[in-house]
Amino acid sequence: MDQASDARRIAGGLQPSQLVRRHAAAHSTPQGPGTAAPTGQAPYDPLRLCIFATIALLGWLAGPVALVAFAALGFAGYWKARRRGLARSKCFLRDTRLVLAYLGVLLAAGLYGTYLVAGRLFGV
Repeated sequence: MDQASDARRIAGGLQPSQLVRRHAAAHSTPQGPGTAAPTGQAPYDPLRLCIFATIALLGWLAGPVALVAFAALGFAGYWKARRRGLARSKCFLRDTRLVLAYLGVLLAAGLYGTYLVAGRLFGV
């Protein structure tokens, strides 16, 4: 399964648990968990789940500062891609103008949250 088909399934109404079951079934070994994979076939590695958990941890630890960093990075990347001619993205919003607007709103929300946290910490 690729990311685009997963996104279409999510948009089509499948529950996350159904996606996980289908994905696990497609990548499981017939022997079951804890057994070696057949010769020449590597077992499925759910790397994306580790990456998502790490991003969630960073967001939890850094709060609105992490939102500012990720939104700014995404905005800069999409701005550069749009200037080079990208009009449609693989992002759910498709149109890069919508993606830029979305990331701009996230950036503004993160900056406001950072301002509020700084105000509480420093009594401003």
